[in-house]
Amino acid sequence: MREAGGAAESGDRGEDRRPADEEALFSALLEDSAEELYEHAPCGYLTTLMDGQIVKVNSTLLDWLGYERGKLVGRKRFSELLTVGGRLYHETHFAPLLRMQGEISAIALELKTADGSRLPVMVTSRVKTGSDGQPLLIRTTILDARDRRAYEVELLRARQEADQERDRLKLLNSTLQKTLLPPALANVPGLDVAAYYHIASVEEVGGDFYDLFPLAAGTWGLFLGDVCGKGAAAAAVTSLARYTLRAAAVYDPDPAAVLTNLNTVLNHEYNGTDPRFCTVIFGLLTPDADRGGFRITLASGGHPPALLMRADGTADYLPTPGGQLIGVLPDADIATTTVHLAVGDTLLLHTDGLTEAHTNAGSEGRYGDDALLAFGRALAPTTASAVIGAVRDLLDTFGSGVDDDTAVLAVHVPRPTADEPR
Repeated sequence: MREAGGAAESGDRGEDRRPADEEALFSALLEDSAEELYEHAPCGYLTTLMDGQIVKVNSTLLDWLGYERGKLVGRKRFSELLTVGGRLYHETHFAPLLRMQGEISAIALELKTADGSRLPVMVTSRVKTGSDGQPLLIRTTILDARDRRAYEVELLRARQEADQERDRLKLLNSTLQKTLLPPALANVPGLDVAAYYHIASVEEVGGDFYDLFPLAAGTWGLFLGDVCGKGAAAAAVTSLARYTLRAAAVYDPDPAAVLTNLNTVLNHEYNGTDPRFCTVIFGLLTPDADRGGFRITLASGGHPPALLMRADGTADYLPTPGGQLIGVLPDADIATTTVHLAVGDTLLLHTDGLTEAHTNAGSEGRYGDDALLAFGRALAPTTASAVIGAVRDLLDTFGSGVDDDTAVLAVHVPRPTADEPR
């Protein structure tokens, strides 16, 4: 019984000793001297006098730089370890701020190693003062920033490549945008014409389009439209719409028939899971031999109405009610109207990027149809070039409030000059 008890007591004492043994082992692992911790710290340590002369340096920093201790301590100043640019920064910014503030943190510099290579580092320095408050020493901690510098270089390279790719994309978009617009509008005797395309963003191709082109002798067609969406998909619909309109007008120039043909094509091509549609206004221009000026018949497929600014100073929208979006339904309702353009009259066609523009950045308010009508009444009577110039200035005042591309096309019947027949 005594032996068993003794064994039990011995076992109990062993269990009691195990935590103490573990603690002793743990303590032994931490029994590095302060000097050992200083010399082999995972960062560089440097102590200098107030004039920068090195008086102490740890082994970690010596290993990084490739110097023997005797080559630095008492022989060099901290600034002498810096590159030329770093030395200039140290003398003009780092040292003065350190003297004024007593501490300066996380400054990116480059040190020169013994073999002449560069070591990117992050430097933090603090001034040690005496009991009288006078500065005695400068203690500096130096972190190896090679991995960080490599990351920054890679990040910069990636950003430069992204910028180059963005520039290439902008150039591609700009080139594609130009192919969707006519290089020049047809010259119509007795009529002045002007157009403008405002790009809301160079990052994407817009879907607005316009054209004016000759048909039969003494007849011209014009159109202006807006495809839903942006980008390559919208550009494909825009291209199809432009060429379909011109081809359909040659086959049958009646404006309602032209838009009916376009509706059939778009509805047939884009009636699947990704439907595409557009709004279009198409006009047929013919000289009016009896009254002078021109006769124009407009057909609208869901497009904003044209604005007529008359020679007498009045202005009104030309009603084309009920016109449906082109491409949505197999049989679209096409609204038409016919008007006489007298001498001095100006007709403005526009896409909704103008009337839906925010009046100022961040505002929910839109410019709106009423504001555009008041704008036209203030301009009338006007000319094609004058109204297009005014619209350009107006769009510029909206700045970033114009979040959709805007196309405008204006036709004006000028007064004949003295050598032209009336």
